[in-house]
Amino acid sequence: MSPPPSSRFNAEALTWDTNPSVLLATSLAHKSYLSHLPSNTTNLDILELGCGTGLLSLLLAPSVRSLTAVDPAEGMISALESKLSSSHAEVKNVRAVCATLEDADDERVGVDPVTGDKVEKRRFDVVVSHLVLHHVKDLEAFFKVVYGCLKPGGMVAVTDFENFGPEARRFHPEAKMEGVERHGVGRGEMRTLLEGAGFEGVSVETAFEMEKGVESVPGEGVKEEKMVFPFLICTGRKGE
Repeated sequence: MSPPPSSRFNAEALTWDTNPSVLLATSLAHKSYLSHLPSNTTNLDILELGCGTGLLSLLLAPSVRSLTAVDPAEGMISALESKLSSSHAEVKNVRAVCATLEDADDERVGVDPVTGDKVEKRRFDVVVSHLVLHHVKDLEAFFKVVYGCLKPGGMVAVTDFENFGPEARRFHPEAKMEGVERHGVGRGEMRTLLEGAGFEGVSVETAFEMEKGVESVPGEGVKEEKMVFPFLICTGRKGE
């Protein structure tokens, strides 16, 4: 599972949380996740892949037992660690890990964020990932790792913008095409990938729609034009 280039995200880490589109997409994704997770989330151990600066991590954390937040960009993880170490931090059940997860048995995700205990071959109740899939070169390998990270009966829930045709390319300005492997994800593609990885009860549906500024002329920067982008939430369960 090839990681997205980290150079762009290291550079953007310090200003990531000031991007209105990032904040809005995270808030909407959080609401969608909560509507798809089990009604009682207090005992859930969650693994988040591609956590960035922890915007979604810190929204989900109060509702669950623990959250292990993983990202390959050191700058993003450093930003999250700063939040977690702040004297004002209220969240105590999140652990940040700088890694590209290519093996479900990776010992770097084996430490329980709550107890600090190291658990061999630690598995999770839920794996989430938001706005990451379009950066992953090999999605087949990605979902095989996700499947391996889950406990029997565990759930995957991922969100990303939908590839609805050529216009989906406009989601990113030309200056931010580094590390973009595809312009959104397709419904049929996602169903095939999840079922191919072994997931049962696969669902691919619209999670929300979001208006976002786009370039009118490629390379000239985002000005006044806006477009509405649909986002998908894709879920499935590992057999008991």
